[in-house]
Amino acid sequence: MKCRVCGGSQERRVTDLPFKISDRTIVILKAPAVWQCLQCADTELEQTTMPRVEELLDSVSDAAELEVIRFAA
Repeated sequence: MKCRVCGGSQERRVTDLPFKISDRTIVILKAPAVWQCLQCADTELEQTTMPRVEELLDSVSDAAELEVIRFAA
């Protein structure tokens, strides 16, 4: 796969990803599989992973300031 940002090569990796879901709330998603560019380090989630990510992010209370969720497919 080619990076959509710089055109570099990507490889599949497991990493932690931050998501800002409101003005006050940040969620760190632990250990999802992503495609990461070897050149610029941009990450891209797979289409098959997105429904689970959306489900997890939707479950977070907006009263939380920081929440860490372990990703499990």
